[in-house]
Amino acid sequence: MRILLVEDDPLIGDAIRGSFSRAGDTVDWITDGADASELPEIDGFDMMILDLGLPGKDGMDILQEIRGRGHFLPILILTARYEMDNRVRGLDLGADDYLVKPFAMEELMARCRALARRRETKQSHRLTYRDLVIDPAALTVSKSDRDIPLTPKVFGLLRLLLENQGRVLTRRTLEDHLYGWDGEAESNTLEVFISQIRRKLGADLIQTIRGVGYVLPKE
Repeated sequence: MRILLVEDDPLIGDAIRGSFSRAGDTVDWITDGADASELPEIDGFDMMILDLGLPGKDGMDILQEIRGRGHFLPILILTARYEMDNRVRGLDLGADDYLVKPFAMEELMARCRALARRRETKQSHRLTYRDLVIDPAALTVSKSDRDIPLTPKVFGLLRLLLENQGRVLTRRTLEDHLYGWDGEAESNTLEVFISQIRRKLGADLIQTIRGVGYVLPKE
């Protein structure tokens, strides 16, 4: 799971990133609210943990902008604002959960796992595109009723493109989804993965937008 953490407290942020990383997740950490609001590659994340009292821009405003732009990744608010009106406002603006500081790391991780399961349940139905059938739960792809083996990273790349049909995803967005901000990839790794998808599933499946990124045309 790739998590976007928006938290300005260095001790809390470091503890969260360390705990989730040890559990096998990738955590990209932003400390400024304005940076989170302007992030173009938010579709590459599976979940967001969002503080409210941030420099640059308040977390409530960030939440409202993200939902207003049509992004539906799960968002958990993590804040010291315990008042009921803040909880109600955050949930009404589109947050999926609300946890008050101080908090137990075990509870935060359990809540995030629950949100991830809920999202997987919504997305567990098979996705179809042309003669392809993609099963997110089983991590399988079939073409004309013939199973096509893909590595987990290539499958994840195909799924991301499929879930964003008609939307051009930048090279940065795709690479960050594969490796996270702190991960390093060979300069041509993305092209190799795209080439594998085209070779196995069809040369015209994915369109290259030169100088920008890639898009799976909307049916």
